[in-house]
Amino acid sequence: MSETESRVPREILAALDAHTTMTLAYVDEDGPQACAVLYAVAEPLAGGGPSGGAFGGPPSGPSGDTAGASDAADAAESVRPAGPALLFVTSATTRHGRALLAGDGRAAFTAQREGQVWTALTGVQGRGACRRLEGAEREARWRAYATRYPYVERNDRLRQAMERTDLWELRPDWLRLIDNGQGFGHKTEWVRA
Repeated sequence: MSETESRVPREILAALDAHTTMTLAYVDEDGPQACAVLYAVAEPLAGGGPSGGAFGGPPSGPSGDTAGASDAADAAESVRPAGPALLFVTSATTRHGRALLAGDGRAAFTAQREGQVWTALTGVQGRGACRRLEGAEREARWRAYATRYPYVERNDRLRQAMERTDLWELRPDWLRLIDNGQGFGHKTEWVRA
């Protein structure tokens, strides 16, 4: 099944939420390469800025209430990019960090659990644009990443190391779920409209 729509099918979002590690593939002057990174799924921020609601929830007002959130959510929906954002941490000095900064930021990825049997194999393939987050936007997105990996905030040494590295956002424009549990080679696809 292939879909071009504003919303990613629930089964693809569920598969992304079920995993924590993606293999990121990119190309640099030395050719193709891949690396594994931990990721967190988050909703793209409205207008690409640091405001907006949590994944699947309405944005809150300045005092944290949701008064008028329905109108705000409707307005944000018209400007919010479709699909999730995948957040990952890596230094800009790594080979993949340098490649993403030097090129157009395009990358491909897969996310799946290890040790699966072929009859129940499930995973996600995708591609999209990566960008390094900075300033207030990085701070806002860091909360989503730290929520997914709370041990980072609980370990001072790890938290300090993570604060010194870069946070990246990968915005998929194509996603494919493979789910052999629904039949060999079953696919659900989404393409950004």
